[in-house]
Amino acid sequence: MNCPTCRQPMLVLELEEIEIDYCSACRGMWLDAGELELLLGENAQALDLLRSFRAAETGEQKRKCPICLKNMDKVHVGVPGQSQELIDRCPKYHGLWFDGGELQRILQKAHFDDNDKVKRLLGDLFFTNKVI
Repeated sequence: MNCPTCRQPMLVLELEEIEIDYCSACRGMWLDAGELELLLGENAQALDLLRSFRAAETGEQKRKCPICLKNMDKVHVGVPGQSQELIDRCPKYHGLWFDGGELQRILQKAHFDDNDKVKRLLGDLFFTNKVI
């Protein structure tokens, strides 16, 4: 799979059965719906999360989904009125694209589950030298 930002081939990183496509050139990451399902524990919760993000109007160039090649939607992640991140979401809910640093900033602010499994797992995979 090629990076939607810089078109370089991405690496597949795996931790606890979760595969994340990672671009070593621009540090972007692709989390597909199946990986979100594994992270969150069920398909319905993953789909709810993908649908929950609010679409954003921005001047940023749209990127193509690495799976279906449709233009992805720009969506806000975070609490309205507070600091939010702008990420890319496939319009067919195939997954999410995070530019370098976006996922780390989201994880610093987010609370996904009572045990913080998502934060711990992704932190171990990508941010081992940093506290998130």
